[in-house]
Amino acid sequence: MGKVLEKEAFGLAAKDESGILSPFSFSRRATGEKDVRFKVLFCGICHTDLSMAKNEWGLTTYPLVPGHEIVGVVTEVGAKVKKFNAGDKVGVGYMAGSCRSCDSCNDGDENYCPKMILTSGAKNFDDTMTHGGYSDHMVCAEDFIIRIPDNLPLDGAAPLLCAGVTVYSPMKYHGLDKPGMHIGVVGLGGLGHVAVKFAKAMGTKVTVISTSERKRDEAVTRLGADAFLVSRDPKQMKDAMGTMDGIIDTVSATHPLLPLLGLLKNKGKLVMVGAPAEPLELPVFPLIFGMNLFVSHL
Repeated sequence: MGKVLEKEAFGLAAKDESGILSPFSFSRRATGEKDVRFKVLFCGICHTDLSMAKNEWGLTTYPLVPGHEIVGVVTEVGAKVKKFNAGDKVGVGYMAGSCRSCDSCNDGDENYCPKMILTSGAKNFDDTMTHGGYSDHMVCAEDFIIRIPDNLPLDGAAPLLCAGVTVYSPMKYHGLDKPGMHIGVVGLGGLGHVAVKFAKAMGTKVTVISTSERKRDEAVTRLGADAFLVSRDPKQMKDAMGTMDGIIDTVSATHPLLPLLGLLKNKGKLVMVGAPAEPLELPVFPLIFGMNLFVSHL
């Protein structure tokens, strides 16, 4: 049987550690029997895209087409696809495949599969590189495609596929979603904005924690945070000690964890969802004496 022809694609790629994107032509695999192909209409910008484009983690293979908050409209489905049809509004996050057979996959935790295939900058099972959503179209296995509701604007849906789920998942998993809880959100970048919105929608009291006053108005007036805390102000930090049930730390730059641990109540939880390139120093005694929990969450 002859080789199935690939489909030509066009995108923007980083070709070196400058991180500058330039036009790039490449090939997508042909639509397999369980694949969905869709025209890309919107793709979010995530800090991970910037880190990968500049090879901040030493993991990048060039050329790299970034983008993993991808939404669009289905143009073609494989013969065995059951959940999607041409014309459907769909999206793909940062996971485009997994082994389907390990314990994590069998438990529905494909995002912890040791052979998980990232949507951009990773190797497929056939050793070709994956390319992300800064491109004209996308093809992905049906099981990793998400349907976008008709009442949700596509441009607004795109960031939910990474930033959104990255903060929503730990809030639900670690029980930081109960009305009346006091939740801190460290950083008001892409993740932080969505974390504030989710936390407020869940009925919690929300305090945004930032290094300066610069984002106070954005946090309180526009996003509805209940309070704003400048982490470099010793008095503000001291006054807030022991007041928070949980903290979602979204910062991807190196920063001290000790002041944040001091904000937690006993049995409070500090959840790290940012991805700093440099190691962070984790003090143990505050965890021991406060019976606090420090976790990272994917």
